[in-house]
Amino acid sequence: MDALFLMIVCFGGYVLAYHSYGKFLAKKIFNLRPDAPVPSRERNDGIDFVPTGKGIIFGHHFTSIAGTGPIVGPAIGIIWGWLPAILWVTLGSIFMGAVHDFGSLVVSLRNDGKSISEIAARYINKRVRLIFFIIVFLALLIVIAIFGIVIATVFKLYPESVLAVWLEIPIALILGWAIYKKRVNIKLATTAAVAMMYIGVFLGASLEHIRPGLMSFPADFAIGPTGLWTIILLGYAWIASTLPVTTLLQPRDYINAWQLAIMMALLAAGVVASALLGGGDFRIVAPAINSVGADIPPLMPMMFVTIACGAISGFHSLVAGGTSSKQIIAEPDAQFVGYGSMLTEGALAVLVILCICAGLGMGHDGQTGSAVWQGFYGSWMGAKGLGDKLQPVVVGASNMMGSLGIPKTLGLAIMGVFIASFAGTTLDTAVRIQRYIVGELAEDMKLPQLSNRWAATTIAVITAAALAFINTQDGKITFGANALGAMRLWPLFGTVNQLLAALALLVVTMYLKRAGGLNYLISGIPCVLMLIVTGWAMILNEQKFWADKNILLIVIGGVVFLLAVWMMVETLILFCRPKTCSPYMT
Repeated sequence: MDALFLMIVCFGGYVLAYHSYGKFLAKKIFNLRPDAPVPSRERNDGIDFVPTGKGIIFGHHFTSIAGTGPIVGPAIGIIWGWLPAILWVTLGSIFMGAVHDFGSLVVSLRNDGKSISEIAARYINKRVRLIFFIIVFLALLIVIAIFGIVIATVFKLYPESVLAVWLEIPIALILGWAIYKKRVNIKLATTAAVAMMYIGVFLGASLEHIRPGLMSFPADFAIGPTGLWTIILLGYAWIASTLPVTTLLQPRDYINAWQLAIMMALLAAGVVASALLGGGDFRIVAPAINSVGADIPPLMPMMFVTIACGAISGFHSLVAGGTSSKQIIAEPDAQFVGYGSMLTEGALAVLVILCICAGLGMGHDGQTGSAVWQGFYGSWMGAKGLGDKLQPVVVGASNMMGSLGIPKTLGLAIMGVFIASFAGTTLDTAVRIQRYIVGELAEDMKLPQLSNRWAATTIAVITAAALAFINTQDGKITFGANALGAMRLWPLFGTVNQLLAALALLVVTMYLKRAGGLNYLISGIPCVLMLIVTGWAMILNEQKFWADKNILLIVIGGVVFLLAVWMMVETLILFCRPKTCSPYMT
């Protein structure tokens, strides 16, 4: 099938879904009202609860949920073939992921901007709240540790991206000051900020070309370049997460949203240019369904937990109930922010798949066609390092951008900044949400000294740093200096993330059930499917962890699985009781 035609069909499906199924959910299922009270207005504190226009909050929400998930996931998952990967990120995002994100956002909006964990107590019971809190804490712990290392690794792989990524911080601070303090025209300020950002990209690429290694730490540094970057990034995340959202979080995410829009436009234009000008070199070279080797896990259920963020992701519910619901200015904006963001992320995943299945075949190391794809995917990609996972995406993207006349050096810089920036926004948001979780837990446990934003953020950062430096080998747990320990948690990340999505759908389902009728099936059916697939995958993973004597993964995975089963049993008991009507749905 032609790659250009595939892109048009998928993108057309997303647009149609937003204006049909999305509107149906907004009007018929959730009954969104423009005059309904929202937390950003009712609890405006200028720090976390801030009324914000839907364009800016879309930028924050989308860049926070995207991260590297829709890049790394498809980069691994395409090994089962481009057809199952495309079907999952298209249909999964429309009927499961976007419903999950939209539902989580609306439920939080109608519960004072509370986290999905707190909401579980209201619609299920208080025991479930504690269970959910623990699962969410462990999930965020993994996210923060992994994404800190992801950015550090990207900096090591693509040093031309370092300057531009750090320059985004002062640019974002100036943008926030100009818009909120000086009331500068938002379009003018946005144009200037985005232009400054791309000047930074050009400077970073130029400096690396003139003096290679200028932005890199010495390889013989005491804790290694990756370890040092991880500490610096977690320190930055501590500062960013304690500041008011309008100071850094919102403006930086807003800039990155424009960066993503430009990046996606470049990739889409690259598909068009490569299809029209690339001749026979631009075609789908990956198999539609791959007859995988002995070292590759089975498609069912593993593809559905490997390709997570491009189709459905539990982390999105944490963003929806953690930061976005505290900033939305009117209920109808939830469709654009929640449902629209997930579909846009699905579109990004489609472009990543096209970079690999078609762009990669345009040439690499003197080879073209299917030989290039086989060179990358002849063995299980999931067992390889992060650099190996990102390389086929970067090579394919730079090949397609080359059809637009963009030099390869600049193309690599753009991709490096793109990946690191989005991992950075996820890191910022994850630390802030973990701060909320720790604070809510401290309040429940009558420990007010740990509930303030400085103490709670410190706990979030220190626990993630400890996890980042953990190593496991031969059944023993040690601490290593290179901060690569959390990358060993990657096999667990996908299953915990998808399990969290199933549990968030469980809460949304209970919320809809209290309204009466059969509306709860909208989220209930995806919930059951995700519970089955993710539970199956977790059992397979636990068997592998046991065979590998990986104590850390056995313990974390086993605890999360048992807590999830407990929560499902509690919910099932309540589900069978007579319904009560929710005042928010009448």
